[in-house]
Amino acid sequence: MIDRSKVREILDGYDLDDLRIGMIASHSALDTADGAVEEGFRTLAVCQEGREKPYVKYFRAQRSGGRITAGMIDEVLMLKRFSEIMEQDNQDFLKDKSTLFVPNRSFTSYCGIDAVEEQFLVPLVGSRNLLRSEERGDKKDYYWLLEKAGLPYPEPMEAEDIDQLVMVKLPHAVKTLERGFFTAASYDEYCQKADLLLRQNVIDQDGLELARIERYVIGPVFNLDFFYSPITERIELIGIDWRFETSLDGHCRLPAPQQLTLNERQINPEYTVCGHNSATLRESLLEKAFELAESYVAATQEHYGPGIIGPFCLQTCVDKDLNFYIYDVAPRIGGGTNVHMAVGHPYGNALWRTNMSTGRRLAREVKIAIENDCLDKIVT
Repeated sequence: MIDRSKVREILDGYDLDDLRIGMIASHSALDTADGAVEEGFRTLAVCQEGREKPYVKYFRAQRSGGRITAGMIDEVLMLKRFSEIMEQDNQDFLKDKSTLFVPNRSFTSYCGIDAVEEQFLVPLVGSRNLLRSEERGDKKDYYWLLEKAGLPYPEPMEAEDIDQLVMVKLPHAVKTLERGFFTAASYDEYCQKADLLLRQNVIDQDGLELARIERYVIGPVFNLDFFYSPITERIELIGIDWRFETSLDGHCRLPAPQQLTLNERQINPEYTVCGHNSATLRESLLEKAFELAESYVAATQEHYGPGIIGPFCLQTCVDKDLNFYIYDVAPRIGGGTNVHMAVGHPYGNALWRTNMSTGRRLAREVKIAIENDCLDKIVT
C-alpha cells in the first residue's frame, strides 16, 4: 500500500488554485465531472480508445471566459487501454495537472487493485485501502467487514444444503466484469442450471467453484448512496437508486404464460446492469438506513483506518418485515449516481438547499478542504 505520507508530499506540489478533478471515463464519470464543474473545478477524463465518444464529443465542456456554458469534460487523456494510466508518463501528466483522482469501479476493475494500491502515485479522493474490500472472496472483503460491524446480510450456504431460493453469485465467463448470477431453490435445480450455463459459456468451472451462494431476499432493492465527511465527521444520505438489469427486467415484463414458453437460451435471465433510476424510502425506514451507515463507517475506521472517506453505497434489499439486508457494498462512488446528475436528489437537495448530487457533494468536500487547509484529510 502506498504510504499516505508520499501522497501528501505530492499534494504539497499541487497548484491548489488550478486543480483538476480526474477520473476513468466510465461508470460514474459524468456525475463526478458534472459535480466538479458546478463547484468551480476543471475536469480531466481518462478515456480508452473505442469508448471515448460521450466524453470527447457529446459532453465536452464549453466555456466562455472560464465560465462553464455547456458540458462537463474539460480535458481528455486518451489511452489505448485504461490500464495504461499506471505508466509513469501518464501519472506524471496527471500530477503536472494537479489532478485529484476519483476512484470508481472501472478504475479498480480495468487497472487492477494491486496496481491501484502499490503503483498509482496520484492523490485519490477517497479510501485507497478500502477499495480491495469490494473484491468478493478476498480475506477481508465487505462480507467480513459487515460481519465485524454486526450488519445484516443474506446468509451464505453450501450448494448441497440449498432448501430455499438462493442467489448464486459468480462472474460471467465471457462478458468482462459482468455477472453470471443465477437462482436455484434446490440442489438439483442448482446442478441443472449450472450445467446449462456452463454449456452456454455464461459461467465457467473456476467461477462456479468460487461462487458465493446466499439466501435470496425477496423484496425491493435500494442502493443507499451515502457520504462521510472526515472534516465534519458527518454521514449524509445523498440519494437512493435502483437498477435495470438485463435480461431480468425483460423477464419481469412477460406474463407467466409467455415466460413458460421461453427456450433454454432464454429461460435463465442475466443480471447485467444497464441503467438506474431514482427512489426514496418511507420515512420510518430512514432511521434504520442511517444506523446501517453509522455501523459501516465505524467498522471501516476500526478495521481499515483511516476508514471510509467521501461517497459509499450500501446496496440493500428490504424484506416483507421491513428489514434491510446488505448484499453488496461500494466503498467509493456508486454506479447509479448519474441519476443525481445536474438535478441532485431529494435527500441531498433538502440537506444542502441546492441541487446536490453525489458528484457535486464530492467536489464540495474538496472545496471545503481547501478553504480549511486540510486537503490531506480527504486524500489517500
